[in-house]
Amino acid sequence: MNIDVGVLGSTGMVGQRFVSLLSDHPWFNIESLAASEKSAGHNYKDAVDWVLDTEIPSKVQGLEVQETKPGLNADIIFSALPSDVANSVEPEFAEAGYFLASNASSYRMETDVPLVIPEVNPDHIELIDIQKRQRDWDGAIVTNPNCSTIILTIPIDAIRKKFDINEIKVSTLQAVSGAGYTGVPSMAIIDNAIPYIGGEEEKMENETKKLLGKIEEGKVKRSNIEFSAQCNRIPTVDGHLENVWIDLEEEIDSTDIKEVLRDYSSVPQDLGLPTAPSNPIKVSNQSDRPQPRLDRDEGEGMTISVGRVRGKKEIKMVTLGHNTVRGAAGASILNAELLAKKGYL
Repeated sequence: MNIDVGVLGSTGMVGQRFVSLLSDHPWFNIESLAASEKSAGHNYKDAVDWVLDTEIPSKVQGLEVQETKPGLNADIIFSALPSDVANSVEPEFAEAGYFLASNASSYRMETDVPLVIPEVNPDHIELIDIQKRQRDWDGAIVTNPNCSTIILTIPIDAIRKKFDINEIKVSTLQAVSGAGYTGVPSMAIIDNAIPYIGGEEEKMENETKKLLGKIEEGKVKRSNIEFSAQCNRIPTVDGHLENVWIDLEEEIDSTDIKEVLRDYSSVPQDLGLPTAPSNPIKVSNQSDRPQPRLDRDEGEGMTISVGRVRGKKEIKMVTLGHNTVRGAAGASILNAELLAKKGYL
């Protein structure tokens, strides 16, 4: 495949992650980078305040940043826009015929917009046809969930496909990069933890139910699993850690749960999608793992690490994932690969 792509919000933290991950992609070629009016007209290397611990990819340094409006040379657009901007901009691109793989939250819960983790609910991309028809768009918007939602839902999906789940409770310890480079002041987070992230708990609870739901009569019938979240910000840079409690319908030995998690594989692995990790879930038997600094880059940041699996009727475990790779840019790229493989582009 040889597909031209563009990135909206290319100078922000998630936008930079898109640029980094796409720079050597075997299918996708970065042809267009867009950002604010302040950045438009400048070469990317001059417009961006690069904050990743890698160099700006040489192939994009000289690309001129364009205004965030239709007219970009691209077959698919990756959106790293803030939600308040994406709300009005993304429909303009979809109406103009672009397919958008969006990391923004603006349209995730719309009934005709696919909210997708390719391992969990690849069939939900069927909503694209309904979306295009109902909105009279030539293009479409496909979204990925919130970062903390992705890190939770993948191991939950592995378990619920084998065993019946009554209720899930989660308490997150989320890295500061989830709020953007300037999102949390250093004086607020150093030597501290903040037991509140605006809108995060609602996103986790609502998005997970949509992801685990089934399409019936052209709409997603959400999962009836009870769900409760408590979200906290801690002073790690990358990597969201989550403490999870799962109430099962019947007693299941934790050894069987670990086996189900280790064996988990799905459509992206079957299709050989380039960004898909060969092992979506890594299970640790060490009592003090996973840890953000040690495990967030597993599977080039796309693998979810799980540890401390214990219990029978109530299973307790810890999950960890890279929030700006698997939880953001990498998730959108994987969605776009699924669209390409299924012939939507």
